[in-house]
Amino acid sequence: MPSSAMPHGVAWQLILEQAAAPVAALDLQARVIYANPAACELLGYDLADVLHRSAGDFTHPDDSPVDDDMISSLITGDVEKLTQERRGVRSDGTAIWVLVDFALIRDSAGVPQFVLVQYQDITERRTAERRWRNTFANAPIGMAMLDLTGRWLEVNDKLCDMIGYTRDEMLDMRFTDLTYPNDTSGVDLLAELAAGHIDTASTEKRYRHKNGYPIWALIRINLVRGADDEPAYLVAQYETIGDEEMRDSHIAHMALHDPLTGLANRALLMDRLNHELHSLPQRGGVLAVLLADVDGLKPVNDRYGHAAGDQLLTTTADELLNAVRPGDTVARLGGDEFVVVSNKPDINASRAFRDEVSRRLNTDLIVAGHEITLTASIGLAATTSATTPAADLLHAADLDMYNRKAANPRHQHHSGGR
Repeated sequence: MPSSAMPHGVAWQLILEQAAAPVAALDLQARVIYANPAACELLGYDLADVLHRSAGDFTHPDDSPVDDDMISSLITGDVEKLTQERRGVRSDGTAIWVLVDFALIRDSAGVPQFVLVQYQDITERRTAERRWRNTFANAPIGMAMLDLTGRWLEVNDKLCDMIGYTRDEMLDMRFTDLTYPNDTSGVDLLAELAAGHIDTASTEKRYRHKNGYPIWALIRINLVRGADDEPAYLVAQYETIGDEEMRDSHIAHMALHDPLTGLANRALLMDRLNHELHSLPQRGGVLAVLLADVDGLKPVNDRYGHAAGDQLLTTTADELLNAVRPGDTVARLGGDEFVVVSNKPDINASRAFRDEVSRRLNTDLIVAGHEITLTASIGLAATTSATTPAADLLHAADLDMYNRKAANPRHQHHSGGR
């Protein structure tokens, strides 16, 4: 370590020699005058092979050179410290990515003496970033990064092709700008993700293509947290439902939904019910579960045919969907049984909700050209505890439904499944 260039004293040398971080020093002509063992190990050289060589010898030829012109710019410029990401070349010819900090060191009179260089190996990080960029850009499905307000930060070509907008156009919008007015489930999920209450979510929604027609998409969203473990941004995947190239996604959709009504089936119901229970401590209030049994389905089938029975069930599904809020779950268990899951402020609100659903499902309607009286028995179960088993809630709602059916003779003789 030349005493004319480096700080005096054994203590400095001991510190640099034993430092875990790679450190080197360059003279004002960008020649190496010192490299600690960590720096030699990073480059794969012995100290004797490094000293007095130009720093450019260890720099990738495609990167800007580390030379005396660069050092002159440090001396004459306003900034005497510089941080860059650049590639170094090891003794075996392999390239490594390093984060390099250059600091101009002056003596007590302010005269430049040498440049202290600190290195951090970021090869693994840059490789992961490149792998992510390639995956993002070349994914066979739409992919996007969004901020916590739903604004697109980055989108891949597949998503642009899917929705019909250019990348620049999409980066000026939020996802709600292209969402149909009634498809608000994504807004509720975004709020849950942005608050950090959940880390992943899936939903189906319609986007409006630039040419005006609707696109049904299956969307999977993942929350990415920052170093402080707080929500930072979102990564979303988009698959159109119904396209031949996304046949598998359509099959997955069918596996979780009732084919007649399009409502959630039992499997999806249990998943969403468990999710609502898990979120109950953050949401507060009461989780209400309604179980509706449609009366008189079998007589309708026997008298007017199964097409009329199917229309009765789809009309029931529509009435339930009209009664709930965005984010509530409506499911068909099969036959003539339906379930609604909704978060309410308290038990009184839950009972009022049950009465509203009951009013909608006890009415006269026209089915297949015939006037039919739709009647249904509605059971209610509610909990404020996240530890309540989902199956117990359904069982309690089922018992309440049968108790109410037994108390109403008008409903008893109409019961019948498919």
